[in-house]
Amino acid sequence: MQNFITNLTSGFVNREVTTADMLAVLLVVAVISAYQFVIYRFVSKRSFYSKSFNIAMSIIPFFVATIIMTLQTNMVITLGTIGALAILRFRTAVKDPMDMIYLFWSVHTGIVCGAGLYKLAVITSIIVTLFILAAEVIPLGKSPFLLIVNAKAQVDEDKIIAAATQFSSYRKVKSRVISADGLDLVIELGTKKEAELVKAVSDIDEVNSVSLIAHDGQDVV
Repeated sequence: MQNFITNLTSGFVNREVTTADMLAVLLVVAVISAYQFVIYRFVSKRSFYSKSFNIAMSIIPFFVATIIMTLQTNMVITLGTIGALAILRFRTAVKDPMDMIYLFWSVHTGIVCGAGLYKLAVITSIIVTLFILAAEVIPLGKSPFLLIVNAKAQVDEDKIIAAATQFSSYRKVKSRVISADGLDLVIELGTKKEAELVKAVSDIDEVNSVSLIAHDGQDVV
């Protein structure tokens, strides 16, 4: 029973954080944050790279690490910090799921380094980087295409579908708009012969224009 009480109360003992401890934590955080900055800049495939987001992501670990160190020094500060953080609300929308991964990475770095587990922070960063690189390299199938066709009103839609079928593994009509000016058709398909596909559809007499756009299911690329 005495051992149980001792172990329980030992977790509430205030720990003195020396200047050497602070410098060591901040140094490791700085190195890993710089590493994350470089990885996000050169590995991220976002169409519009946000430098401000990258800088903010690299600074977050410093605040988190110092908060963790502060929580270890005083129980009153710990309770006050928990209450303060509970009322904070961040309303900035994270549009790219990968940005959320990088944010969690930054928070993880701050927490783990603040707790003094430097080796864990370094190993995790390396493993995460290798996983991201592997996911980028491993082929997961070719992105589908959107075939956008503008044709005259008297065009036979089956002729367009037949021409597209010659060079596509699958096809699905996503949109069909018929007006007095003509027909606007959007077809999702998979193909390895983009040029041949576009030429076959554009050779149809009633077709005015043809566009082939690659997309990843969310954003047009």
